[in-house]
Amino acid sequence: MDLFFKYLQYEKRYSPHTLTSYYTDLGQFSQYLNEVYQITDPAEADHTIIRSWLLTLVQNNIKPRSINRKIACLRSYYRFLLAQQRVQTNPMLRIKAPKATKKLPAFVHEEPFNHLLDTFEFEENFEGQRDRLILEFLYGTGIRLAELTGIEHTDIELRAKTVRVLGKGNKERIVPLNDSLLHSIETYLEYKKSQFDNNNSGNLLVTNKARPLYPKFVYRVVKKYINMITTSEHSSPHTLRHSFATHLLNKGADLNAIKDLLGHASLAATQVYTHNSIDKLKSIFEKAHPKA
Repeated sequence: MDLFFKYLQYEKRYSPHTLTSYYTDLGQFSQYLNEVYQITDPAEADHTIIRSWLLTLVQNNIKPRSINRKIACLRSYYRFLLAQQRVQTNPMLRIKAPKATKKLPAFVHEEPFNHLLDTFEFEENFEGQRDRLILEFLYGTGIRLAELTGIEHTDIELRAKTVRVLGKGNKERIVPLNDSLLHSIETYLEYKKSQFDNNNSGNLLVTNKARPLYPKFVYRVVKKYINMITTSEHSSPHTLRHSFATHLLNKGADLNAIKDLLGHASLAATQVYTHNSIDKLKSIFEKAHPKA
């Protein structure tokens, strides 16, 4: 298993988030094999044993999306074992994934969120301006949480109005910065210099102890402010990424351009946002079509 995870990390370049999920999934599968079948080596499991584990997950009301992720983990694992000649056949070839219902991306509405940014009085200190910058960065660029926490000072080009981010699979991309976001960055940097004695190096966004931001910290900040404008349970950093894409599409942005801004590998991943824009399309239709 250790060799498998090194393969995923260094050769396949999987994200830390995916590695953590796969590590948990494979650990749960190994525990099941040991407890139910007294099998200590997953290479000894056949498709019937794997199916019995998946059935147990279904009976425990595990969501189809989570089960599909576990299946994806096992598929990668047994392909690896096959390549390493640890198994003669791949038992996952006889396993079918359950159909998962596709949920539309949750997003915040444009007017209340922009009203929050424009009118809320963020404290005129390091903490207040950092919170504002977290919100503006996620909404103004559509970058992922891991991409946000990984931004360093050298990634920001104020004159070019761009930021370089490291996405999934260690793929770099350049994302434009709007004027409002640039102003927030400059204001934050002034407070950061004052807070930490001109130490503007390393990670751009840091805690009060000058340590890089961690995911739970960002989640708390985003949840705090989004809950001021909505009662929706969807108040995560990814909600602002979805909002970025949805609002761009509503304003007529090209889908391929949105794909590149989000760092999607294929257009299929971006097309889900077209469903959120159906109300906007209906409105345009009713105003423009002669028979509407």
